[in-house]
Amino acid sequence: MPVVILLNKPYGVLCQFSGDGTRPTLKDFVDVPGVYAAGRLDADSEGLVVLTDDGALQARIADPRFKLPKTYWVQVEGTPTRQQLDALRKGVEVGGVRTRPAQVRAGDEPAGLWPRMPPIRVRLAIPTAWLVLTIAEGRNRQVRRMTAAVGLPTLRLIRWSVGPWTLDGLGPGAWRIADARPSP
Repeated sequence: MPVVILLNKPYGVLCQFSGDGTRPTLKDFVDVPGVYAAGRLDADSEGLVVLTDDGALQARIADPRFKLPKTYWVQVEGTPTRQQLDALRKGVEVGGVRTRPAQVRAGDEPAGLWPRMPPIRVRLAIPTAWLVLTIAEGRNRQVRRMTAAVGLPTLRLIRWSVGPWTLDGLGPGAWRIADARPSP
C-alpha cells in the first residue's frame, strides 16, 4: 500500500527535500524516508502538498492529463467583477497559451485561516477579496498568472485540496498520513 502524506506547507518553504541551507525545505517538516512531492507549490504559496512513495501515484496526481482538480483560496488585490470571474471560467491567455476553464467564485476569507508570516502587503486605498478557484492543470505559477491576466493580482495563495485530499485540520507545518485513495 502506498504511503500518502498530506502536508500544510508554510509560506517560504521550498517544495523539495534538498536545499542550500538558507531556506527551509520539506525535510524540515517531514522526516519520512522515500517520499516525494506529487506536484509543487512555489515558496511564496502555502497549503496542501501531497507526498508519496509510489511513483505511479505521484505521476497520476501531478500530471495534468489526469485532470485531478486542485482548489485554491486566493486573496487578490481589487474587487472581482462578473467579467473577470467569467474570463477565469472560460480560460485565459497565460504566456501565449490558453488555460483550461477554471471553476471560480468570490468568497469570504476562509474560516480558521492562520496568519501568514510575513503578512501580505496592504494598501489602504485598494480593497482585497478572496476567490475559491479550482483548476485541473498546474503550470508554473498558473493561478497567480491567471488572476493577474484578468487584473486581479494575487496577494496570498493557499492550496486547499488536491483531488480527494484537503487541508482540513492541518495547521501550517503539520502533516498526517492519509488514505491512498486512487485519484479520479
